[in-house]
Amino acid sequence: MSVAARLHAVREQIRVAAEAAGRAPESVTLVAVSKFHPAAAIREAYAAGQRVFGESYVQELEAKATDLADLPDLEWRFIGHLQRNKAKGVVAVGAGVDSVDSIRLARELAKRADRAAAIVPVRIQVDVHGETQKSGVAPAELAALVAEVRELPSLRLEGLMTIPPADDGAAARRSFETLDALATRFDLPVRSMGMSADLELAIACGSTEVRVGTAIFGPRPT
Repeated sequence: MSVAARLHAVREQIRVAAEAAGRAPESVTLVAVSKFHPAAAIREAYAAGQRVFGESYVQELEAKATDLADLPDLEWRFIGHLQRNKAKGVVAVGAGVDSVDSIRLARELAKRADRAAAIVPVRIQVDVHGETQKSGVAPAELAALVAEVRELPSLRLEGLMTIPPADDGAAARRSFETLDALATRFDLPVRSMGMSADLELAIACGSTEVRVGTAIFGPRPT
């Protein structure tokens, strides 16, 4: 299948899930996870109407942003763990950051954004289940981080993000329901949760943003 055909299939999957949940399909944003795929594949998806793309490595993001600078209204999102010393590169390409997990990272992003006279849209990553191998702030520490990020005028806090435990539908549901409740508590509109394997469940639990890679671009190149 072509990138365009796979993209259409994913959009249809989102439409069906949204309507089953009594929601408009337009209430769910699709982030096409393009990491490790060539810029040419992103061009194919762009030609098929996709505009939001997610990358997890700063050097790869910078290279693709340069290669695709001719495409208007293309939106980049950094979705992986971001080291503070790489914040400058993310801000330079105008990417949003979906994985803020500490005030130190938030302050570094704000400092770089101030120097660039930019506003960076961010989500805070929440580690709902306390998985030590994953990044994210614990729910008990979220209120303090939300308050501090909101004090940084060059950051625009839009929502929360989480990645649930793999291969555990019950745990995934708990993760999604918890994140939805936390976003409501802090009056944040974006709930970034759900990937290829669990996007229907995430949408049923209130997701406003799903991240899909392989189902759109095929297997990642080695």
